[in-house]
Amino acid sequence: MADKRDYYEVLGVDKNADEATIKKAYRQLAKKYHPDLNPGDKTAEAKFKEVNEAYEVLSDSEKKARYDQFGHAGVDPNFNAGGGSGFGGGFGGFDDLGDIFSSIFGGGFGGSGTRRSNPNAPRRGADTVISLTLSFEEAAKGCTKEINVSHVETCPDCNGSGAKPGTSVKTCGECGGTGQVTSTQRTPFGVMQTQHQCSRCGGKGKFVETPCPKCGGRGRIRVTKQQSVNVPAGIDDQQVLNVRGQGDAGINGGPAGDLRIEVNVRPHPIFERDGFDVYCEVPVTFVQAALGAEISVPTLDGNVKFKIHEGTQPGDEFKLSGKGIKRIQGSGRGDQFVKITVEIPKNLSNAQKDALRSFESMTNDQNYKKRKSFFDKIKDMF
Repeated sequence: MADKRDYYEVLGVDKNADEATIKKAYRQLAKKYHPDLNPGDKTAEAKFKEVNEAYEVLSDSEKKARYDQFGHAGVDPNFNAGGGSGFGGGFGGFDDLGDIFSSIFGGGFGGSGTRRSNPNAPRRGADTVISLTLSFEEAAKGCTKEINVSHVETCPDCNGSGAKPGTSVKTCGECGGTGQVTSTQRTPFGVMQTQHQCSRCGGKGKFVETPCPKCGGRGRIRVTKQQSVNVPAGIDDQQVLNVRGQGDAGINGGPAGDLRIEVNVRPHPIFERDGFDVYCEVPVTFVQAALGAEISVPTLDGNVKFKIHEGTQPGDEFKLSGKGIKRIQGSGRGDQFVKITVEIPKNLSNAQKDALRSFESMTNDQNYKKRKSFFDKIKDMF
């Protein structure tokens, strides 16, 4: 952990950078070090992993807060950076006057005990949160992914009772099954009756005499299972898939929580996404741009042929309707926008240079209207 670089340094952003700045920096670096653009380059591969690790933390507000406070230890699952949370708000950490008396006399003051939540009431299980990384194409077209999910399930041996099979849960004799113990004390305020949680059963009114060996009397166990998830076409980076009822099992017969899948989409070496539209740049030669040509344009559905017109300029953009990304909550697809870049040839031979000089001598202002307009404006200025 000590060898890790600062995540802000990895992405080249300030610690006060907002979400958009962090995301922009990540996309630029991920594209720069993408394995598809750097085949066989181990250094680039390591940089790509480092950039993804940094973004995974800094793009998550909760992880980012822990990292800002504790550094790498705050987001390392093998390191417990947190301590006790200290006292809460209110008067000296107590919620009300009843809690003050509770601290003095060991229980509630007056009838405050009736406000305690019922420990035997059904409770919904916690949500399970995992991250899922997809390629650009998988997010655009949808896919089925096999994921490993670690969550809490009801113990199959004791069916959640916590008692060893063949035994049963006992009614607490200390509180008579109420979960509360009432005591009377003589105080400077007079004789006062206090009520507090039964220490023997923890307020449940019952206890496990012989714990289940499989779950240790807890009634629930943590398991890791592989399951298939259908990712809908059109899902975007940082969106969340919610799978109902696949989180932790409920308590006392309560419903299970949900499985929340946080989606991360790797940048593509060619395509960029904006909503449901796709953007890319296609380089053409000087001759193709000048004379017009049929060029091959990559799309999510494969290469398509497109004819650029004579005199195509650098930066000209055209649209391929319906070649974008499927709308996740609607019908149809977005569009693809293609920007033309004109590549100027390098490493010319003498014969090629002579040919270009000959060509240049045969052109005039009628061939370069932007150039002519520019110099006309200069003349007007002076």
